[in-house]
Order: sequence, then C-alpha cells, then structure tokens
Amino acid sequence: MARVTVEDCIDKVENRFELVLLASHRARLLAAGAPLTVDRDRDKNPVVALREIGDETITADDLKEQLIHSMQKYVEVDEPEAETVPLLSSSPAAAAVAPQAASSDDSAVQFDRMSEEDLLRGLENLAPPVETDDEGD
Repeated sequence: MARVTVEDCIDKVENRFELVLLASHRARLLAAGAPLTVDRDRDKNPVVALREIGDETITADDLKEQLIHSMQKYVEVDEPEAETVPLLSSSPAAAAVAPQAASSDDSAVQFDRMSEEDLLRGLENLAPPVETDDEGD
C-alpha cells in the first residue's frame, strides 16, 4: 500500500487549498460510483483521490471543470430576441388610441411595430440634453 502525501500532489496542483477542494470533489465522485483509475489497496476515497491526482491518472484541470459544473445552479442560455419591438411613442395617433383602449376590450388595441434596427437608428439620432448656465447655479 503506497502512502500519498501532500508533497506528491503539490507539484500537480500548486495551491494546497485548491488541492483539498479537488481531492474532496473526486472523493465524492468515487463515493457516488465513479470508476477508479488506480488500485484501491483498501484505501478510503480521499486517499484514492489524492493518489489519482499524484499519479496524474486524472488531471487537475478536468477535476476543476467538473467541480465548477457541479456547483452551478443556473446556466444562462442565450435566446434570440423577438423580431419586432412594439413602438412606444407620444404621437397624436398613439394618444388617440389610448382613450379608446380604455373603453373597449383589449383585443381592439393595435400597436405599431418597429424592427430592432429601426429602434437603434432612432436612438442614435437623439441628441444629449444641453446644459445651460442656469442649471449649474
């Protein structure tokens, strides 16, 4: 039965604290039924995990990725945006629709549609507010 020490593993994982995190994660994987990459020799899972790291039968980078993945609770998925964006304006036509919408049901309401490119083009044409001397006093 080969003894494993921190010095055997520290050249594979430079930070001792990270080594403990990775070895404990691998020991949990072994307890859950992951296949062994070294002989057990009646050793417990934490010792087997350290021996695997020391013998480089499992890479520290792979363990680090598995650990990060196991801790993630929310995975952000990029979803495409809608094709059109409703137009929000203060035009007289929109003001005329608002009183009618309050008196009728929601199915009679109509919105102007604007593409995202048109919206961005309109926003680029807006000028920033001009500061006057009166505001500074």
